[in-house]
This record gives sequence, C-alpha cells and structure tokens, in this order.
Amino acid sequence: MGCSSGGPIPPFEITEIREPCDNYQVLRQPFFGETHVHTSYSFDAYVFSNRNDPDAAYRFAKGEAVPLPDVLAVGGVPQTRSTQLDRPLDFTAITDHAELFGEVQICTRSAPDTPGYDALLCEQIRTEKLTSGGEVNPTAVAGLWAVNPILRPDGAGPLPFCNAPGVDCGGASVSTWLDIQAAAEAHYDRSSACNFTTFVAYEYTSQPEFDNLHRNVIFRNDRVVAAPISNIETEGPNPPKLWDLLQTQCLDVATGCDVLTIPHNANLSGSTPEDPAGRMFPDPRNADEARQRAAFEPLTEILQHKGGSECRYDRLAQQGVQTVDELCTFEQLPRDVLDPSAPAVPIDQYPPRNMVRNALKDGMALAPKYGGVNPFKYGLVGSTDSHNGTPGNTAEMSWPGHAGTDDAPFARQLNNNRLNPGGLAVVWAEENSRDAIFSAMRRKETYGTSGTRPVVRFFGGWDYDTKPGRLCSQPEFVATGYAQGVPMGSDLPQSSGKHSPRFLVAAMKDPGSERMLGTPLQRIQIVKGWVDAQGQTQERVYDVAGNSALQGDELDTATCQVNPEAGFGELCAVWEDPDFDAALPAFYYARILENPTCRWSTFACRGGGVDPFAPQAECLAQAAAADAQALAEGQLQAGETPFNNCCMNEENDAFMSRTIQERAWT
Repeated sequence: MGCSSGGPIPPFEITEIREPCDNYQVLRQPFFGETHVHTSYSFDAYVFSNRNDPDAAYRFAKGEAVPLPDVLAVGGVPQTRSTQLDRPLDFTAITDHAELFGEVQICTRSAPDTPGYDALLCEQIRTEKLTSGGEVNPTAVAGLWAVNPILRPDGAGPLPFCNAPGVDCGGASVSTWLDIQAAAEAHYDRSSACNFTTFVAYEYTSQPEFDNLHRNVIFRNDRVVAAPISNIETEGPNPPKLWDLLQTQCLDVATGCDVLTIPHNANLSGSTPEDPAGRMFPDPRNADEARQRAAFEPLTEILQHKGGSECRYDRLAQQGVQTVDELCTFEQLPRDVLDPSAPAVPIDQYPPRNMVRNALKDGMALAPKYGGVNPFKYGLVGSTDSHNGTPGNTAEMSWPGHAGTDDAPFARQLNNNRLNPGGLAVVWAEENSRDAIFSAMRRKETYGTSGTRPVVRFFGGWDYDTKPGRLCSQPEFVATGYAQGVPMGSDLPQSSGKHSPRFLVAAMKDPGSERMLGTPLQRIQIVKGWVDAQGQTQERVYDVAGNSALQGDELDTATCQVNPEAGFGELCAVWEDPDFDAALPAFYYARILENPTCRWSTFACRGGGVDPFAPQAECLAQAAAADAQALAEGQLQAGETPFNNCCMNEENDAFMSRTIQERAWT
C-alpha cells in the first residue's frame, strides 16, 4: 500500500523556525508540485540555450511568465518565446546536475578574466549550439561528452581545464551550491500564508554508457551537505556509496540535516549481464544494502518527459513485459537507455525491472532473502525533468518542449514526438511547509500524475463498510479512512479476522482553470501485485468505479474538443479484494484514468498543417509539404523531417498515440 492499524493521525516533526500555517488541516490536503527540474545551472540545459536560472524557475512555479530560446542564431540565441503556467504550483525542488556545477559557473557566469573562462572547453560550452548557420558542431559535442563525468563509468573527475593552474572548479561548485540554497530560501514562504514551498536539492547524475542511474537528492530543510555528493565523489555509478556519504555528511552530523533520494527514468536504465533485470533496481548485495535503499528511497518517479515507468505493453506484438495490461502502452519509449540513437528493444528482451510495477513485485519476492526487508517498497510521484527552468509545465495543448533550442523553432519539436510534457508530484500534508511535505514524502502519502491535477484519496483497512454508497456519501469519509485504516503508502497490519482487505478510493477530476478546462474521469482501477505459493510474481488489474470501457463520445478527434458531459466529475468506491490469500504478500495501488484528450503532438502537427487522423496516404502527403515549407523557411536543417512523425499512430507503432488518457497513480 511503517506499519499502522489506523487511528489518530500523528503530527509531523518540526525542524525549522517559521510561522505556523494559517491553512492547517489535520486530515491533510493535496499539494501539487515538482521534484525534478533543471535550470541554466545544469550543463546540458545551458547548452540547450536555456538561460532561466533558479530564481526564474521559482518565479515560473509561482505563476510568472519566463522566456524560452527561439531559433539558433550566430552570436547568441534570442529569448523571444515565453511560457506560463495556467495556475501556480504549491512546491518545487530544483534539481540541477551536480557533476558540473563548478565548470558551468566558470564558463558561463564568471568574469572573462576568471581563470578557466577562456579554456577551449569553456568556449565550446558557451557556443556549442551557436556556430555559423545555427548548426551543431559535432566535434565540440564529441569532445565535451567524451570527458563528461556523467557518462564515464569510473566517474572520472572534473573537466580537464579544471586542472590548469589557478582554476578552482571545486570552489566554483560550492559557490553554485550556495546560490541554489539562497534562491530556495528567497522563494520559500515562511509567513503564515504558506503560499509556496521550496526544497534545496540537486541531481546525482550517474549515466554509465547511457544507462540512467540518476537520483534527485531532496533535503528536508536548510541544513544540507557542504557540497553536493555527485558521480565524481562516488567514483562512478554507485548509489550505495551516495547513501553512505549522505549518511555521514548529513544524517550523522547532528545539525538536523535530513535527506531522501528519488530515482527517475527506470525505463531508460538499461541492463548488464550482472543485472539482467535492470540497473535501476538491482538485487541488493546484502541485507544492510536492502535496508539502506529502503530508508533513503521511499519514492520513485513513475513518469516524466522521457517516458513512463509503470509497466510496458507492445500493442503490435500483443505482448507485455510480465503483464497483459493493455493500458501499459502509455508514454513508452522504444529504447531502454538514454541514448536517443539507441535501437528499439524487442518486448521479450526488455529488462523487466525497468518498469516500477515489476520492481514492486520483485521486492516482495526478494524480502525473505534480506530478513524481511523489501528493497523496492516505493511510493510514487511524477515530475517533468524540464531543462527549461519551467517546473510543472505539463499542458498538452500549449507545451513548448523541455529542451530549449532542441524544441525550437516550432517544427523541430516534432523530432522528439515520443517525448511528453511530464508529470506532477502530489503530497497529502497538513500544511504547505517543508516539514509537512517532506514528512508526507517520507511516509509515501503521495501520488504521481501525468501532468493534470485530479485529487485522489486511497485508504486500506479491514473494517470499512462495503454497503454500496454508504461510506462514499458520508461527510466523515476521510476521517473514517484514517481511523479505520491507513492511507496510500502505508502497510496494512495483519488482520485477526477472516475476510479480505477493503480499500476506500475516491477521485475528483482536475478542476481546471480559466485558461484550461479539466477533463472528466473515466474510471478508477486498483492494481494488485503478489507472490504466489510457488514464489512467482503475479498481478491483476480491477475496475472498481466508472466506465470499464470508453463510450466513444468523450472526444471529437476532428476538433480536439472534449465532451464535458461524458464521464464523471467524481468517482468513489469501497472495494474488497475477491482473490485475497492471507498467506501471500501483496501490494495495491490505484490508477485513475481521465477521458481521452488530444496528445500534445496532435496539436503540434495540426499547427503545422498535418492531420494525424487523416488517412495514412493523405497524412504523409501533408507531412511532406509541411517539412518542405519548414526547410524553405529555415526552421529545419537538411535531412530533418519532423512532420513525417505526425503519421505515426496506434495502427503502425507499438507505443505512439494521437490521443492521451491522462492518469494518476497512488
């Protein structure tokens, strides 16, 4: 779903000095936020011509418009585009790549007479995408990535120019870390209004041979490590060493420092002969490592702009990765590593544990090996991984991309049509403060969304009233959920009775905003995973509320207009597991599905004159004309045919869709 039998809700621990929040609710309230976003302080984001720093990113999260880079240009990239949320976020953690903090500061934010500023690599960082005619310099790119400590299996060290006399990359890295802390403090609302919460954070970016082993490192308060612990300090990909160093430099120093790590993009973490099931969630080496992982990593990211990590199903092959769930085509990338040029992986060769649902199942199966410790007992969040400094920028209708000039001009964005706007992290907390939200993350009372903002409650217990409509109609619905059971992220205690566990689940549709309407709900599902008597992992998906199948009137694909009368504004159910066996360990999470809407790529294609819903021959003809026009207008480089991607669809591609069913996972 530590252990609880229900009852009074314990207060969260207070570790900081601040005014109490006026809006305090003992039964908790949902706060929508972002735990994964990059600014111009990240090496790759700067190369994408993003110039939004942490201050700008926080202002964006609070509702302000920020600029975005436009077309490639000699001597600089004009920031002529802009973007703005339709409503603010409640909290944000900025997670810039720690590995090159110092180098990026010296190369991009220091005075020209600073030692190292005029190094060749610095010049390449400043101009990599600003060469004559706007074409990328492949030699510069190869040179940068060849020495990048993010990619090196041994972690290597700082970039070579840091070893020159007088160059102090370490000092510049600490200076950047202090700037990040200052921005977080400046934008944290410590008043009783509690309008916005920031977290000091960074990304640990370990990426050997393009296998994604990244973690976002989130600190509870303003007592943090003196310098970020990066892939350089761990001497290559070594999450246990990261946790060891966080233990000694944060948890053990008696300053009140507290921290957790959130892995992301398990879908792109690859595999090795030593870890054939996947590199993000390998078998721990021993029980101590299993306990360490469970302690440091209560959450994992289930969706972001580089794809979904819930589960995987190939609609063309009619086969899944340890699943028959046909909804597992959702936002899947064909490859299993970060390298965008990597080949597609056949469904029967995809590393199974790179999907979180399979990791959850395997964690239960592995627990006896580690003295009862489940190393993969994760709660769920979503985020964007935006490299534009735009946390929470997830609207399908107006998404400008997340990678600066890689998504500009407009036509080039469709080169990356398999990417998506990303998701959001939602926490149930008493108030909008660091302590309250961090405590919610620690106890896993969180859920992830694919970018929209439905409100979801999920409780488990043994004594909920299952009479139809009885509990769902009660004003004390939530109080009963806590009093007679436990919320999402918790363990159910053993029952002395003989009946099955009961689950109380409710969802309200995203209310939307003046600029963007919310979409009705279609259904609520409960996903169950368990280990059978033979030690094999199993799963089943149950429809528990709403329409079990789409009715066909939810969306006008010709106009992308959503039918506001189709579907549901609210759904609620009390469901009892009909297949429960008390001798078999099991987990449950809720998946909430909205009615279909047009995917961002459909809006983008139609904006360029290509209709993805046209017959295939007509679509391809429109795409050829659009690509030719964009090339003639200077929007594309020779050989680019992004509009051709508009003709990928459910009939000819294993994962690509013209519509999207936004969703939430508890």
